[in-house]
Amino acid sequence: MTRFSATQRLRAFIASESAGGIVLIIAAAIALVIANSAFLGGYQSLLDTPVVFSAGDLVSIDKPLLLWINDGLMALFFFLIGLEVKREIVTGQLRSWKQASLPVYAALGGMIVPALVFVAINSGSPENVRGWAIPAATDIAFALGLLALLGKRVPVALKALLLAIAIIDDIGAIAIIALFYTENMNLAALALALVPAAGMLLLNRAGVARTIPYFLLGAFLWVCVLKSGVHATLAGVITAMFVPIETGKERPLERLEHALHPWVAFLILPIFAFANAGVSFAGAGLDALLAPLSLGIAAGLVVGKQIGVFGACWLAAKTGLATIPREVSWRHIYGLACLAGIGFTMSLFIGGLAFIDPAQIDAVKMGVLSGSLISAIIGMVVLATAPRGAITAKRIAA
Repeated sequence: MTRFSATQRLRAFIASESAGGIVLIIAAAIALVIANSAFLGGYQSLLDTPVVFSAGDLVSIDKPLLLWINDGLMALFFFLIGLEVKREIVTGQLRSWKQASLPVYAALGGMIVPALVFVAINSGSPENVRGWAIPAATDIAFALGLLALLGKRVPVALKALLLAIAIIDDIGAIAIIALFYTENMNLAALALALVPAAGMLLLNRAGVARTIPYFLLGAFLWVCVLKSGVHATLAGVITAMFVPIETGKERPLERLEHALHPWVAFLILPIFAFANAGVSFAGAGLDALLAPLSLGIAAGLVVGKQIGVFGACWLAAKTGLATIPREVSWRHIYGLACLAGIGFTMSLFIGGLAFIDPAQIDAVKMGVLSGSLISAIIGMVVLATAPRGAITAKRIAA
């Protein structure tokens, strides 16, 4: 099998995510148009359509289409994230602290500060505080999709840095979902989930390169996790951890990652965007956008991300804890910090876990959409006007 260099894999990943981000934007726009047209009723009815899966008396799953999308299709998205995280930690940009230090600091700043901004704005509304993690997320597909529109004006090193930050951000989001958005656990189902997990461990230790056995056991694991009360998408991450990186001449993880990317980028994420971005603005005025929940999310994405990501990079460079890539300027870093405020996919996903009240969910959508749009506009303007021969951040920090 042909082996790809780290640079080739990175360029292929960016190209796929960039094009997928553009499709994601189109899907979200279509959902918004439909939600604010005469087709709103049909759109909601479609998402509420009951879908039932049963296998005799062993298992029965009855959920509306929207939850099949969010719990089922998104498990494949999280599976791909798991594959990317494992590859980056073992063989990629995160395999050494020297390479990982800057994106780690930036990602931590980009998660902590937006959460603090949200809590500060919603401190007087305790019913909203559960959504503190919503503005902590970054949508890699959207951000890279916009970077692609800037072409060679943006250095590849900046795209690689954004990719690394987003991967670490995803690790944080996975941990947050597992720790803070899991309730009413069924311990029997959770114990049963150990069976497919043990099976995948044995496959990994035996050096099994075929991916179908991992998928079958992963599907079993997904059902167990779904029934346990832990969010089912985490089954995708767990399954990815057992897929071997290399067995002899075979590279199962890389092969599976390349095979899944187009499906996730051009089908799964656009379907998720179409199903979750539709919010009606009928009767909504400026007061709706300035309500604590939506304002907290928007401010967290716009202000919190800029301060958190840029501030963390600046402190790390000033104190010598990390090194800024030579061809990247501080203007580039600031533009990246702005684009990191595009929370979209993961922010909407966490919002759906945090709240069940339709009014709160609409407020979440409004906050995520407005915050992501503002962040995108600012980030694009900053990066589009950045001089190509700008003084590097490394020289300024020195």
